[in-house]
Amino acid sequence: MAAKKGSKKIIDLLNLDRAFELGAIVQYMGHHYEAAGMESPSIVHIFKESAIDEMKHAEKLAERVTYLGGIPIQKALPSKRGGTLKKMVADDLAAENGAIKRYKEHIKICDKAGDITTRRLLEEILAEEEGHADTWESVLG
Repeated sequence: MAAKKGSKKIIDLLNLDRAFELGAIVQYMGHHYEAAGMESPSIVHIFKESAIDEMKHAEKLAERVTYLGGIPIQKALPSKRGGTLKKMVADDLAAENGAIKRYKEHIKICDKAGDITTRRLLEEILAEEEGHADTWESVLG
């Protein structure tokens, strides 16, 4: 299928989201293999599952960028590493809350631009990010 020429602004927003998702993958995987302590066995699998979800988000964003005629970014934004298990979970919750805010803003921009397909993609990812935030809020109690 030939690439459709998309809005540079939309492509840039998607690449920003992708850079955050790539950073989230690194953060979650780091937490997955760095977590230690008596409570870690009940949480490390959540880190890994979340990383896989973020990989799927990054892939979907790259596919959309490519379809719109852009080049998917490959550089991850910095991530948080290490600390206590509670700090790791708090860092992940903060990252998810940032993603939720960013996706809501980007959905509005796509809606205003009339890009329904990208808006729907971002709404799907947003719903999953809200699920992650809910999980981390529950873990933190």
